[in-house]
Amino acid sequence: MRIAFYVLIAAVAAIVTYGLAILIWKLSTRYRFYPKIRERDVHTRPTPRLGGVAMFLGIVVAFAVSSQISNFSIVFAGQSTVKVTGLLVAALTIVLIGVADDIWDLDWWTKLAGQVIVASLLAWSGLQLTTLPIGGVTIVSPYISLGITVLVVVLVMNAINFIDGLDGLVAGVAIIANGAFFIYSYLLQYNEQTPYYNLASLTTAILIGACLGFLPLNFHPARLFMGDAGALLVGLLMAASAISVTGQVDPGVAAQPEQFSAYFLPAFIPILLPFAVLVVPLLDFALAVIRRVRAGKSPFTADRQHLHHRLLDMGHSHLHAVLILYSWTFVFSVGCLAFMFMPWYWAAGLIIFGLTICTAITLAPLSRRKVLEAAAQLGAPTGAAAHAEGARFDQLDSASATAADDGFDVKESTS
Repeated sequence: MRIAFYVLIAAVAAIVTYGLAILIWKLSTRYRFYPKIRERDVHTRPTPRLGGVAMFLGIVVAFAVSSQISNFSIVFAGQSTVKVTGLLVAALTIVLIGVADDIWDLDWWTKLAGQVIVASLLAWSGLQLTTLPIGGVTIVSPYISLGITVLVVVLVMNAINFIDGLDGLVAGVAIIANGAFFIYSYLLQYNEQTPYYNLASLTTAILIGACLGFLPLNFHPARLFMGDAGALLVGLLMAASAISVTGQVDPGVAAQPEQFSAYFLPAFIPILLPFAVLVVPLLDFALAVIRRVRAGKSPFTADRQHLHHRLLDMGHSHLHAVLILYSWTFVFSVGCLAFMFMPWYWAAGLIIFGLTICTAITLAPLSRRKVLEAAAQLGAPTGAAAHAEGARFDQLDSASATAADDGFDVKESTS
C-alpha cells in the first residue's frame, strides 16, 4: 500500500527522535544541564528541556531518508525543492531561537521578531496562502499573501507554545491533530485532488513520528521537556502543512456543486480543519491575550492562568488534565472529519455528543468542590480527607492569584 511509505518515514522520525532524546536526557542529567524550577512551573524537580533538539534532528533525518525513496521524488523535484529547503531552514532557525530562550530567557520582542523572520523565510520559499478554496477566491497581491502567511504561522507557533505546560500535552495534542490532518490530506490524494506523495502529507507524517518518539520521555512524569525549541517547531510544521494542503485544493472543483460532496467538502474542510485541530491551543492563546491586555500587560507576559493551570486548580490531577485536553482535541478533530463521511446533521450530532461528555468530565470536580465549600461555610465536620482536599484547592487558588498579581518574564511555563 502507498500509505506504507508514510508509515516507514514516520517510524524513522520516531526511532531517531527517541534515541536522541534518551542521549540528550542522559547527558543533561549527568552534567546537570537544566534550569531551576520557577514559581509558575507545575513540575517539582529540575528537568532538562532540550528535547526539541532531538525532535528536530529526527525530522531532518526523516526528510533525508524520504528524499532517497523514489515515491517521494515529486516532493524533492523542481520548485518543491525550494519549499523543502525553506521549511528546513525555517525549522532550524526556530529551534535555535527556542534553545536560546530555554537557556537565557529571551525577552518577548526578540522572540516575536525571530518568529516573524522564520515565518517570512517559510513564505518566501513558496509555502504561502495564495488561494482560498471558497468559490475559487485567489489572493491577488503577493504582499497580502505574504502578510497573511506570516500572521498565520506566528499565531500557530505561539498557540502551540502557550499550551506547553503539562507533561506530554503538546506532543499528544500534536499526534491527535496531525493524525486527523493526515487522514484528510490522504483522502484528498485517494480522490485525486492532490498527488499521492506531497509535502503536506510528508511533513505531517514526519511530525507525528517525531512526537511519538518523544512522548515516552515526556509523558507524566516527564524526564525530558521539549522546551520552546520543540513547541515552536511543532507549531511551525503544523502551520506549514495546513498552508500547503489549503493551497493544493483546486478551488475550481470546489466551486462546482456537483463535485462538492464527491471531494469531501473541499470548499470548507481546508478552512475548518486547521481551526478544529488547533481549537485547544488557539482558545488558550486567545484567552491569554485578552486576559493580559485587560490587565494592562504585554500579551506575551507569562502567568499561571492557562487552561491546563485552571484544570489543575479545579481539582484534576496532572494526568487527568492532560487526558481531558486530549479529548477536547480529539472531539473537534474527528468531528470535523466526520462531515466527510456522513450527513452534516449526524456529524454535528456527533460533535455535540462528544462536547457534552467532555464538558461533564471537565466540570466534574466543581460539584465535589461546592460540597466541600458549603460544608466549610456551615461549619459542618468534613473529616480529615475532605479537609485535606479543601486545603489543596486553597493552595492552588492562592498560587494562581499570586502568579497573576506578580507577573513573570516572557517565557511560558514548560513541563
